[in-house]
Amino acid sequence: MFKSRKGWSQPLGATVYEDGVNFSIFSEKAAAIELLIFESHDLKQPTQIFALDKLNNNTFNFWHIFIEGLKPGWFYAYRVDGPQNIQEGLKFNRNKILIDPYSKAINDKLWSKQTAIDDSDNLDTSLRSMILNNKTYDWEGDHPLKKPENESIIYEMHVGSFTKSPTAGNKYPGKFKGVIEKIPYLKDLGITAVELLPIFKFDSKDPFPHNGLKNYWGYGTIAFFSPENSYFVEQTNPDCLNELKDMIKQLHKADIEVILDIVFGYTGEGNEGGPTISMKGLANNIYYMLAQDKNYYLDFSGCGNTLNCNHPLVVKFITDCLEYWVKEFHIDGFRFDEASILSRGEDGTPLARPPLPWAIELSQELAETKIIAEAWDAGGLYQVGYFPGYRWAEWNGRFRDEVRRFVRGDLGLAGSIASRISGSADIYQIKGGLPINSVNFVTSHDGFTMMDLVSYDQKHNEANGENNKDGINENYSCNYGAEGETDNEGIINFRKRQIKNLLTILLISRGIPMILSGDEIGRTQKGNNNAYCQDNETSWFNWDLLEKNNDLHRFVKLMIQLKKRNYNLHRKDFFCGETNKKGTPDISFHGCRINEPGWDNNSSRVLSLTFGAKSQETDIHVMMNMDEQELEFEVPKIENKKWFLFSDTSQNSPDDICEIGQEKPIESLQYRVKHKSIVILISK
Repeated sequence: MFKSRKGWSQPLGATVYEDGVNFSIFSEKAAAIELLIFESHDLKQPTQIFALDKLNNNTFNFWHIFIEGLKPGWFYAYRVDGPQNIQEGLKFNRNKILIDPYSKAINDKLWSKQTAIDDSDNLDTSLRSMILNNKTYDWEGDHPLKKPENESIIYEMHVGSFTKSPTAGNKYPGKFKGVIEKIPYLKDLGITAVELLPIFKFDSKDPFPHNGLKNYWGYGTIAFFSPENSYFVEQTNPDCLNELKDMIKQLHKADIEVILDIVFGYTGEGNEGGPTISMKGLANNIYYMLAQDKNYYLDFSGCGNTLNCNHPLVVKFITDCLEYWVKEFHIDGFRFDEASILSRGEDGTPLARPPLPWAIELSQELAETKIIAEAWDAGGLYQVGYFPGYRWAEWNGRFRDEVRRFVRGDLGLAGSIASRISGSADIYQIKGGLPINSVNFVTSHDGFTMMDLVSYDQKHNEANGENNKDGINENYSCNYGAEGETDNEGIINFRKRQIKNLLTILLISRGIPMILSGDEIGRTQKGNNNAYCQDNETSWFNWDLLEKNNDLHRFVKLMIQLKKRNYNLHRKDFFCGETNKKGTPDISFHGCRINEPGWDNNSSRVLSLTFGAKSQETDIHVMMNMDEQELEFEVPKIENKKWFLFSDTSQNSPDDICEIGQEKPIESLQYRVKHKSIVILISK
């Protein structure tokens, strides 16, 4: 039997020392707390129970105890008693076994969500936190890569989906180790960062009440310091975290950063009918935003509850968590889901200077960590262009919508597209921002894939079991002659042309481009624009498409190379109209005629632009014709150089794009651009 002593309040969580383990947890109103330790993850009864004394084991509401001789590899949980005072928002329940909010790893072998909801004692079916020693891993000199934001090309992917398909041929499908096997593919594609859908512990066993589906994407976190254990090969090994660290280290060796999609807006404990797992049973009135009737939760997330992000205790919890991931796992950045919640006060009102976003921005540990906001939430708060702080990048929803509409052929968007390509100065420059404050994207996990964007007029989410009511309705999509997959070669080729058009605009625009995993090979979800519960071929990366749609893959690779090689396509500042020694401006806009962009033409579907080069850099001229007919464009004159054709999306592969250095000269200053196509010329 282990002996104990008083312990200390900081750091929170379970901290391993040479002579034992210190435990610390916060609860302001608890009357009594018991620490339960288990020698094995599958023990239904604790090996030993320690009662924490409120006088000796409590320092200003931090409960703590030191267990002498305890080693990594053991498991623990808490039983917390206190008042069930709904008027004060207190929901203590001694029958519910709780995990530590600072848990570093969770095992869910015995877990049952239902027993965390009903009135029964759920000791036999509760989660267990694992005690880990985080100081033994050999990073071999690794560290966060700290790449300049303006050089970033982000690739959004799901750890499981990337390798789960039998077509992947992986030894470790759906695991962190499985991603390692595919790093050569990512390196060859040319992306600079992977943005991983949530890898934090969520209820991966939670069955939905319809169709036997379950949470697959990973939103609805239940332990923010803990990786999702289903992504480990050896889930009960005290060194299991090494599998994630190996993946990060190998990605870094390939010069690829790791950005984590993190969900601090809400938790998997849900609303008043949800399970009691951790925060709800420790300090419900502090961790969550409560309604006037404190039995109920304010819901700005659309997922049942809202984390009370700007309470001082929660600010500490979130900044501790982010700093832990950077220090312990060498994470390069974070994308914050429904980030506008982070700017709301305790009653849900948006704050002018919310403490949490500023604490993240000003943290010394996070000073060189990329921070990206999805600058809206389900409560209707939309902050694209004015999310609090200076260095926060934002998912640019206007870029997504306007580029989709322009390529589809909507009228009068030339001026808007010029702004998006220029780094969205109309959105960011007014508050002193830069193009690197804009994460440009056309598709993401949330919505159609790019192939589905050009294959479906309507969403088709019937398989989700919600009568096709879930997912957004306005997708700005078009099927171009057939709803969904077709054998018509004409339609297939035209859809690929449109994908190339979308990708071209994405990759010539200033700002940080983000590509959805699989778009480079034409991955389809068969019209499902909300595949959050589809752990099957709907969501999985189909590696057979790499051969079938090799032309798309080649096009994306070469466009990425163009962006990387031309500083004018990834400068961190806005265009300013300055001219080089020959009088050529850094950017100029045209229509079919030079210097006649036709901003006032509300029926226009065309735009051309010239990126002017300095000294020996390459000039780039882009002609975009989203009209229904072929049009003749003027090409600008350049002194002492010639124009060469780099890409023409109307052509079939390999004539659609040239290998770097193999561009074809053009002799005329007129170029006929086919309907719904984009042409890029470069100077030599």
